[in-house]
Amino acid sequence: MGAQQSVNAGKAKVDVHVDLTHMLCEALLPPMRSSGATFSQIVGRISLKHPSLFGRSEKLDVILDKGINESNAVIAFRRPRPEWLSQQSFVIQHTMTPEIAVHGFPADNFTRSWSRGINLSRLSLGAELNEPATSNWTSGTSVKFEHIRPVNNEGRSIARDHDGFPLTCSGNLHDNMIILKQESGYADVNDNSFLKVNFQMEQGLPLVPKSLTFNRVKCAVSKGIKLGPTFLVTSLTGGSIVGDMAPYQAFAIGGLGSVRGYGEGAVGAGRLCLVANCEYTVPLAKHLEGSIFMDCGSDLGSARHVPGNPALRQGKPGFGVGFGYGIHFNTDLGQIRVDYAMNAFSRKTIYFGISSGGGS
Repeated sequence: MGAQQSVNAGKAKVDVHVDLTHMLCEALLPPMRSSGATFSQIVGRISLKHPSLFGRSEKLDVILDKGINESNAVIAFRRPRPEWLSQQSFVIQHTMTPEIAVHGFPADNFTRSWSRGINLSRLSLGAELNEPATSNWTSGTSVKFEHIRPVNNEGRSIARDHDGFPLTCSGNLHDNMIILKQESGYADVNDNSFLKVNFQMEQGLPLVPKSLTFNRVKCAVSKGIKLGPTFLVTSLTGGSIVGDMAPYQAFAIGGLGSVRGYGEGAVGAGRLCLVANCEYTVPLAKHLEGSIFMDCGSDLGSARHVPGNPALRQGKPGFGVGFGYGIHFNTDLGQIRVDYAMNAFSRKTIYFGISSGGGS
């Protein structure tokens, strides 16, 4: 649901787009006695696009997302280059998000995660270089400077959590880092199966005083196989971080897209993570599918190596299993999903989501 208007600016045309339901697909509906979290995920978007900023096809994109508890502002400038050369872009971004996954307090037998009034203000400036796609492979490299500042709900900078432990690696009111990131992807898709691989590596470079030096790696592999009219999808995601580390850099486990049946980050947060997912989908009628699924995840005992031990202090188990079933309705606007999950403590959660893309 949105509105779009084109405005002439000199010889160019500027598109202004307002989308009031852009992130409704991320909405999470907790157990039925409360639905407040649904509305906290609805985001309004204003998008401004200039197709030729200096008259030579330079593209300028300005995006502003604003939710009840979060905001995101992006300015991206892209220089025109032939398709066989790497595509360059320069990006400035500022986000303000609640830090729930690591510092949130698990409740209702880990089905929810409540905010403890800690938010992250993140400002980044950098350049991105995307290599031309070759066969099934994609690749991109970026380098950026990040300034991260924990703030409370009133917007004031804070250096420590409610228990007196540092929120930053430096122990001060902010962290600075220069990050070199390499991302590679592989996708092989046909009518009967698919295989997707995504690999990301971030290296913190010690180029400015007190800059964090670390290596963070994350890899995700998913495989889908058609079994008659049904479809089986399995995936495995793992991650590791070594070197300097702030608590907010930990791998959070639990929630939608991780281990269903748990709140965001309610399973644990560590220097290591391993998450496995399996979902079996069966057609029920035209445009209607049913599924059963099972998720599990672990921090591999690495929570104690996160500065301040936030997961252990919150009593997070470090390992979690969730299973359940769902109904998927395919429409022209996207797929509507309702998933019913139960965690290892026999507590139940309902998830509602809308994914982009047309239905079959």
